[in-house]
Amino acid sequence: MSILIIAEAGVNHNGSLELAMEMARKAKEAGADIVKYQTAVPELVISKFAEKAEYQKQQTGAGESQLEMVRRIHFDFEGHRKLKAYCDSIGITYLSTPFDLPSIDFLESMDPPFYKIPSGEITNLPYLEKIAGLKKPVILSTGMCEMAEIQAALEVLRAGGCPRVTLLHCNTEYPTPYADANLRAMEDLARQTGCPVGFSDHTLGIECDIAAAALGAVVIEKHFTLDRNMEGPDHKASLEPDQLAAMVQAVRHVEQALGSGHKAVTASEAKNRPVARKSIVAARSIRAGETFTAENLTTKRPGDGVSPMLWHQVLGQKAKRDFAEDEKIEL
Repeated sequence: MSILIIAEAGVNHNGSLELAMEMARKAKEAGADIVKYQTAVPELVISKFAEKAEYQKQQTGAGESQLEMVRRIHFDFEGHRKLKAYCDSIGITYLSTPFDLPSIDFLESMDPPFYKIPSGEITNLPYLEKIAGLKKPVILSTGMCEMAEIQAALEVLRAGGCPRVTLLHCNTEYPTPYADANLRAMEDLARQTGCPVGFSDHTLGIECDIAAAALGAVVIEKHFTLDRNMEGPDHKASLEPDQLAAMVQAVRHVEQALGSGHKAVTASEAKNRPVARKSIVAARSIRAGETFTAENLTTKRPGDGVSPMLWHQVLGQKAKRDFAEDEKIEL
């Protein structure tokens, strides 16, 4: 099964349904499998006392609360219904992360293939229980988490009837410093939980996504935007459409290059064996009946004659006919 690539539009549409649709089109053109958004009733997610994260203050200023910011960059359930219809019409899978219980109910009415749980909800027991009860597969991001918190969330999901959980290693800083990406943590997640693993990437480039593919990620999620210079909290840590397309292509190339893991001659290289390998040939003219020796034999290309691996078996035998210099030996 190929790596599932999720283009994370998030709230980079800035509350505009038209921009959200354009992002779906660009994600489709880039080759992503899924375009993902965020669904929320802001007042049910964020208290009026909650401050912005530091990176949000840097990108959008400190003059408004987190709630005020989020109100500006979300649209309502009906907008999401229209957005899903548009995604269906252009042939890309719509997905959205719910951030509150009514948003889960709304998204369930559109029968999503699975649920994506963000890192911030991994300790939200009522939320986890509600999603588990829907008995659909889950992709769970693990940013900001200790292993014990991940195990506790898995227990809730499994006890509630969730049939399959895929864990995404994630660092919840925007952008993530490369030194904090810690890609090998995917292997630790897989070893300790038995779950398939992937990577939700917040670094600026595409190198970590390529490396994650090589390390066995089954899902790769990456933020993207139409323009990194747009106003909003996540644009600076997102890829633009051409970068997203380059990432998708690179991941697909790595996916092909990983192969079966079985060492064997491939069809593409088989034709080059005689060109690159050598045969035992006459180092000088050899007359019929002369004994083959290390002095009158050598090894040269092409490799479609007697293999040099038979060198010691050939030495001491008699030439059955005359051989010119460079002529392949026959036994």
